Amino acid sequence: MAGPVFYLIPGLGADERVFRRLHLVGTVRVLDWLPPQSTTEPLAHYAARLAEAVPVGEECWLVGVSFGGILAQEVARLRPLARVVLISSLASPVELPFTLRLARATWLYRLFPPQLLKLMPRVAQWFFGARNGTEYKLLHQIIQDTDPVFAQWAIRQLLQWPGVAAARPAVRLHGTRDRLLPARGVAVEYRLTRGGHFMIVSHAAEISRILNQLAATQP
Repeated sequence: MAGPVFYLIPGLGADERVFRRLHLVGTVRVLDWLPPQSTTEPLAHYAARLAEAVPVGEECWLVGVSFGGILAQEVARLRPLARVVLISSLASPVELPFTLRLARATWLYRLFPPQLLKLMPRVAQWFFGARNGTEYKLLHQIIQDTDPVFAQWAIRQLLQWPGVAAARPAVRLHGTRDRLLPARGVAVEYRLTRGGHFMIVSHAAEISRILNQLAATQP
């Protein structure tokens, strides 16, 4: 019998580097970000293009980190045999923190281009909860490598996301110290102590254990 299949979707602007510390049993594939076809490409249309890498009849796990979790839920609408795992992500737009809901309502986010983070790496470090050393270095590299056009498109899609009606609820992993997308007052199956928004790196061993256990025990 074949082992589990994991499709990993990184966060906004990130790539396979954030998954390098994971040790998963089975087949592991990273769904790399695609360039948006336009600045107004709808999220559902983008998700359909991303889903082309996932066979329709394949039982698998879609593991999405942060904005990647939103895409995982959108892809799952098109792949009914897929199970979704959200890491440091949202299950519904109502979970957006107040500051992001305000930005959505007022369109203020247009006044703060993503390129600003490249000039304020220590601010990004605080929000993501990355520790000094290799974690900070990796976060800094990812921010520097992020395409500003893609980031602007993704931020708009994140803030305007209407949510999805999932056939099966997602399994959620969230850090207790997530400053960027805090999960307060919502159901989370696995709360990782001292985990920040960058816990896919900092808590990779614990996340690996949980994912392997899920894949081994759930049909």
